[in-house]
Amino acid sequence: MQRHVTDPYVQRAKALGYRSRAAFKLIEIDARDRLFAAGQTVVDLGAAPGGWSQVAAEKTGARGRVVAIDVLDMSPLPGVTFVRGDFTEEPVLRELERVLGGRPVDLVLSDLSPNLTGVAATDQARSIALAERAVEFAAAHLNPGGALLVKTFQGVGFPALLRQVRAGFERVVSRKPEASRSRSTEMYLLARGPRR
Repeated sequence: MQRHVTDPYVQRAKALGYRSRAAFKLIEIDARDRLFAAGQTVVDLGAAPGGWSQVAAEKTGARGRVVAIDVLDMSPLPGVTFVRGDFTEEPVLRELERVLGGRPVDLVLSDLSPNLTGVAATDQARSIALAERAVEFAAAHLNPGGALLVKTFQGVGFPALLRQVRAGFERVVSRKPEASRSRSTEMYLLARGPRR
């Protein structure tokens, strides 16, 4: 708890009105890779509490469309439509597609993380499984020039996930933002240009 309270990114998030320190990871990656453009349609998988959705809504502007989805509830955000549920379940996926209204998706964001058990092998396997589902969703819903930013963790299963992403997209790079805790094995894969 002490580490969280004294974390400079937590303090900055509070000062700037972001819902989580994770907002700075996305801001940093966007500064380097230019993820956002005005008017984009963005889907934020595993959005609660909403830090990434806040950034996406700011960056895409009034003409943009941000759809956030999570199994947890999320307080409303200006410019963000929220769908509660598990996007891997068919009825929830249909609702998400209804909200999108047939619009192609420009950017899929996934900062998904499983509820951690403390058992490293279990947590790693569950994390990789979530990342794989995000990749599958992006491959099915992105427009030809679209992009996916997905969180993953280095370890067992990561090489296979990386192969899957490289097989499905034209360009793939990895990013470890400074806002990630140094001891964390988390990293982000940025994939552009889904192969059809």
